[in-house]
Amino acid sequence: MTHHDDRALADALRDASDAGRACALATVVATRGSTPRKVGARLVVDPERGLTGTVGGGCGEAEVIEAAQRVLETGRAERVTVDLTEDFLSWSPAVCGGTMDVFVEAVLPGPASPE
Repeated sequence: MTHHDDRALADALRDASDAGRACALATVVATRGSTPRKVGARLVVDPERGLTGTVGGGCGEAEVIEAAQRVLETGRAERVTVDLTEDFLSWSPAVCGGTMDVFVEAVLPGPASPE
């Protein structure tokens, strides 16, 4: 992850908070085998603004986005195991074949800052 990626994630979280929106933060916390991203990769899911960052793309990222939607509805964090071995049947040439654990948590807006 580059400094630019970190800045984009921080900007997305700040923008959501400033607008009073909750969003979800997904972080890769463990990997086994070959995975598209490594531990520490992050994704912000903002229901109104979309996605910032990535935890790998494809079907695996779709699972994480679904978990993020549940987390925002329930307020309960989730740890999701993404199994990329099934992607061997995928059309994508970027097949990995490993698994990764992704922690998904809600990030609630903070108190309004004085302007």
